[in-house]
Amino acid sequence: MRYHLLAILGAALLAGQASAQDTIRIGVTQPLTGAFAASGNYVAQGAKLAEEEINKAGGVLGKKIELIVEDNKSNPTEAVATAEKLIVKDKVPVMMGAWSSTLTLAVMPKLEEYGVPMLVETSSSGKITTSGNPYVFRISPTSEMEAKAFEPLVKALGIKKADFLATNNDFGLGASKEFSEMLKKAGVQVGVMETMDPKATDFSAQLAKIKASGSDTLFVTTAVEQITLVLKQAKDQQLTARIITTGGSNSPDQLIQQAGDAANGSFHLVFFTPWFPEAVKNPDIAKRFVALWNEKKHHVGGLTEGFRGWDGIHTIVAAIKAAGKAEADAVRKALWDVKVKGINGDIAFIKQGPAGKESAQNVPSVYLVKIEGGKVVRQ
Repeated sequence: MRYHLLAILGAALLAGQASAQDTIRIGVTQPLTGAFAASGNYVAQGAKLAEEEINKAGGVLGKKIELIVEDNKSNPTEAVATAEKLIVKDKVPVMMGAWSSTLTLAVMPKLEEYGVPMLVETSSSGKITTSGNPYVFRISPTSEMEAKAFEPLVKALGIKKADFLATNNDFGLGASKEFSEMLKKAGVQVGVMETMDPKATDFSAQLAKIKASGSDTLFVTTAVEQITLVLKQAKDQQLTARIITTGGSNSPDQLIQQAGDAANGSFHLVFFTPWFPEAVKNPDIAKRFVALWNEKKHHVGGLTEGFRGWDGIHTIVAAIKAAGKAEADAVRKALWDVKVKGINGDIAFIKQGPAGKESAQNVPSVYLVKIEGGKVVRQ
């Protein structure tokens, strides 16, 4: 009886090992709960769509891919814990994460400690690719890139004086710094620069100062949940300044649904235009993604975040294929040479940071849209 039981346990163990070897695991850390939950879940949904699409096409290196998705709870300490779990317990050779710049920066030392690369799909802080971490590969634009892309629109929009309201973290502070510097160089007067806690829900004090400033434009940088509240409260305070959101995590469809009339007249910098897929560089891929998203009945407002997960996983898989094996160092080396047709344009990496320890940075597309009459319109 004892021998029979041991045989069963041994068979189960071998079956588990065989199962693990039958797939190529990719780690994903996203904020599925907490302050950034809406965006994190959208990114995870986009990643799962990519997983299904890739596996239907035969996977990579003769194996299916398996996403191991962990919730970093919008918290830096939790983000570090998820990264360590994915690397040490799940043995992933590569990860994608971690949405917020603060979360990504927290995870980065673990990448160096264990020698595992991470594809950064959302974070915009310049520090991520300039601090000297050779395991970072970012496909999203930096705040500096976003500000530079916006610069030609300053005169067209007639911006003379601008205020800032940003979430008090690396994401918000970095954007305020880059946009304010760009505006000053363009001859625009910069007024008040206000911050808000990522979990805050009342912005009346900040908006009162902004209203008193008398600027014609207010730049807002935070996640969609707070943008919704800012729009509503700005309307309640009869703020006349045009509102422009930065960072691409604004989900205009969600703002229309949740902020109603308060969203009308607002402008938003986005990195994918699902309302006009023909406007992007690779429209066939964009249309395919939108169709798959809608088939799953995912929230339409999540398309402007979900594409990041799709592009990220496809980029990782392209590197695994080029490496010829799912090993961390081989994948890291292969990522430098990938050329992927993404939803946000053609993905390829340039070097940023100190010589010998450069991080990788993609140069993606940036678009400006406006909400008018409850609809998203091109600018």
